[in-house]
Order: sequence, then C-alpha cells, then structure tokens
Amino acid sequence: MAKQLLLVLGGTRSGKSSFGLHLAKQGAGRVLYVATADTDDGDPEMERRIADHRRSRPRAWDTVEVTTDLVSTLAPMVGRYETVLLDGLTLWVSRLLLPLEGSPNAERDILVAVHGLLGLYESGDATWIVVSDEVGLGVVPITPLGRMFRDVLGRVHQVMAARADELYYTVAGYALPMKALGAQRIPAPTYDESTPCNAEAP
Repeated sequence: MAKQLLLVLGGTRSGKSSFGLHLAKQGAGRVLYVATADTDDGDPEMERRIADHRRSRPRAWDTVEVTTDLVSTLAPMVGRYETVLLDGLTLWVSRLLLPLEGSPNAERDILVAVHGLLGLYESGDATWIVVSDEVGLGVVPITPLGRMFRDVLGRVHQVMAARADELYYTVAGYALPMKALGAQRIPAPTYDESTPCNAEAP
C-alpha cells in the first residue's frame, strides 16, 4: 500500500489521540510512536497523562521522545518503520516558539522547521499519522505569546493539511474525514499593495 500523510486535529478530549492510535493499528509492519511531551518537566498532571498514553499503546511499538530536534532525531530511524505516529505537533511548536518570543521572524522560522519535517516524510516510504490540537476555537489568549502561539499553530496546521492525503477533525469521540467529505481548501488571501491599509472598504 502506498504511504500516506494523515493529519488528525481536534480539541482537548476530542478523541484525537485515540483516533491516531486506531489509524496506526490498522497498518501493517513496525510502528514508531513519536512523543513530544517532556516526562521530566515536574508536572504531576502531565506525568499522569503521559502514563495513560503509554498504557494505551501496544507493547510491540517502539517509542522515541523528542522535544525540539524532530528531524535530526528521526532521520536515522524512520526508514526502519512502516508507520510513524507523531503525537503531537502542539508541544513541538510551543517549544520551538518559546525562544523566539518577540522575534518578527518567529512564524517563518517555525514554518521552515515544519517544511523540514515534511521533507523527512517525503524522503521515506512510511505512512505518517500526525496528531495536533486545534487551539483556535476558544477564547483569545490574554498574552502576546499566547496569541502568537495560536496564530503560528494555525498556520502550521494549514501547511500540514495542504500536504496531507487526509485530514481528520475529531469532536466528542467522532472523526470526520474532511477531504473525503469534499472539504474545499481556502485560497491564501492576496493583497493590493497600492491600497493603503487604512482605506475604507467600499
């Protein structure tokens, strides 16, 4: 079967991670589970969540924990697997963003890293299942960094979704195959450089 890139998005407790596990279990061959959560951050709640995730995975799967250097860590490994389950993009993007706080090039730099990740997928034969949180549906974050994170992650999702063979949106334990249902990609906006920014709409 030809490899695929499958993107799974959803809110907290929407079922996205469980659905990612379900998709990975449908494939044949060896599975690499890529976790981006940090087990040494001293947060008891996060440690319980990580423990729950570990118990939900088949013991035959291999696991690697990565915080920032995804591409360099995975490059020598992914060729040995038929399926790569990455859960998830959210924490990876947040860790890339923190040292870039206040930088006007933060979004550009993170998107460069995302394209590097996509390049690693393209270079191999494995199916990738990528899970991430949809954070743009809640309240507006009160801090500039929070708003930047929301915006950058939304842009990352658009880049990943454009390349994905299927985009699943999970809500309340159900998964919608967006592309199979005919979801239309929204074209990027174009701007008339001759129009002043403060010009009134007609």
